[in-house]
Amino acid sequence: MRRAAVLTEYEEPLDVRELDPVGPAPDGIVVETEACGICRSDWHAWKGHWPSVPTDHVLGHEPAGTVVAVGDGVEQFQVGDEVGIPFNLACGHCEMCWSGSSQLCTDGLSLGFTADAPGAFASEFAVPRAEFNAVHLPEGMTAVEMAGLGCRFATAFHALAHKADIEAGDWLAVHGCGGIGLSAINVGSALGARVVAVDLDTDALDLAEQVGADARVDAAVDDVPGAVTDVTDGGADVSVDALGIAETCQNSLASLAPQGQHVQVGMTTDEEAGEIALPVDAMVDTELEFVGVKGMPPQRYDELFAMIATDRLTPADLVTNRVALDDVSDRLRSMDNYDTLGLEVATSF
Repeated sequence: MRRAAVLTEYEEPLDVRELDPVGPAPDGIVVETEACGICRSDWHAWKGHWPSVPTDHVLGHEPAGTVVAVGDGVEQFQVGDEVGIPFNLACGHCEMCWSGSSQLCTDGLSLGFTADAPGAFASEFAVPRAEFNAVHLPEGMTAVEMAGLGCRFATAFHALAHKADIEAGDWLAVHGCGGIGLSAINVGSALGARVVAVDLDTDALDLAEQVGADARVDAAVDDVPGAVTDVTDGGADVSVDALGIAETCQNSLASLAPQGQHVQVGMTTDEEAGEIALPVDAMVDTELEFVGVKGMPPQRYDELFAMIATDRLTPADLVTNRVALDDVSDRLRSMDNYDTLGLEVATSF
């Protein structure tokens, strides 16, 4: 048997109970969970913002752990290996996978969100097509650190290292200093950008400065874009909406200098329902770019690991709380009022 936290009804506590054990597919592995990040994407699913996430389903998509079973067709992994699992589970053979963009796989699954891919708020979970979707943990990296990378840090890295045109000395504005926003601050600073952090919460802004922010803007001011423009002496070169509400998205765009890039990593709530009004005429007039980002292909994790190994990136500094599986429901509910700080990780199952 395995112990898991099951989504039985939206916005209700997860039901922690015993489930039947899982076995590996011929091309898959089973992982004993050592750590799993608790992410705002889990909160979106728990709230019912994404009806495609079914009930009677196990959430959790930022895991790391130990391989305990291996399918007959798997050669690159063996029992006892320490692994991390990017949440986008790709097919490995479609055009997107072959082109290096497996996070956009046309036949992929999302761990913890797709009915056929139960997640890792559980003592064990299965990973299909493991040789394409799992990564070995580098020597010295702990499961908690890997879970801290989760979707948030990896997405922020892909956003700024691969999608945005960040150069040393550029100004980067990050709107929202939750897990993914703090990750973007850490990544942007490591890439040589000057970073301004924007948030309502003083503790979040303090942590932002600890992990790389050069300046801060209290989002309670009347004119957030104006404050960012003043700090950056004309506007940011790149600006990230790390929250996903209309106000932060629009403020991010309005904070940009001409020919700046807006990077959208925050997903919307049911209030926006995926639709946010944009200042199209102003975007045309000043040649602004709008860039969407989803996850990161596992084949590029070596870049991230190399920067962590040399202490250029410090995702472990963002892990502020370790909890048990039974506490996950409370941590999700706390996100209703943005009452979390940094990255929280479940470590006891």
